[in-house]
Amino acid sequence: MTDEFAPILPGPGESDYERYLRTDELLSLQKTADEWVHRDELLFQTVHQSSELWLKHAWTEVEEATRLIEARDLAAALRLMRRACAAVRYVVAFLEHLELMSPWEYQEIRRVLGHGSGFDSPGFREVRRVSPPLYAAFDALRKERGPTLLEVYTQGREYEDLYQLAEQLVDWDEQVGIWRFRHVKMVGRVIGEDVVGTQGTPVELLAGLIKHKMFPELWRVRTELTELAKSTGG
Repeated sequence: MTDEFAPILPGPGESDYERYLRTDELLSLQKTADEWVHRDELLFQTVHQSSELWLKHAWTEVEEATRLIEARDLAAALRLMRRACAAVRYVVAFLEHLELMSPWEYQEIRRVLGHGSGFDSPGFREVRRVSPPLYAAFDALRKERGPTLLEVYTQGREYEDLYQLAEQLVDWDEQVGIWRFRHVKMVGRVIGEDVVGTQGTPVELLAGLIKHKMFPELWRVRTELTELAKSTGG
């Protein structure tokens, strides 16, 4: 008797779910129990591999949103930017799991990481790559339309779509900044604040990156708005 629900997709796996998602391959990417120096290696690899997947999703959405801005399809760009920001929120949340490791037992895992470092994350390299063109696309659109950045905020009804886009860029910048902050706090909690990382980078230097902003103009305009309100008696 023919099974009408038998898999029809090519590849290994007992179901089309497994074949489409390539679960055999996916679930073989973590060390096996006999390879662990400590059982928390599964947690460590799961967090970082999941993070890379969500970061790939995030930067891909940002790249496409940039193209849509250049094509003047702002509604579609806003939707993708919201998805990208949500993806980074997931990555931030994953850090909580690393804080559930014992700081002492993590030292066993650290010995088998080689020179592996968060600085080498392909996902965050791509986040840094796609962000400047995103702002450039927004800025070109703003200049085409005519208002200053201050006017985008003070004349919101006239430039509502630009305002919404600017705020979505701020959200993207903010979520990346929150990840930096949570990462620094997680590292300090697990290995201490007065030590160096696996590539010889002091944790203190990581803390200095918290202040970094990808779109400083969008943060500076808030100060200008406050000063404007003061000068006009607002």
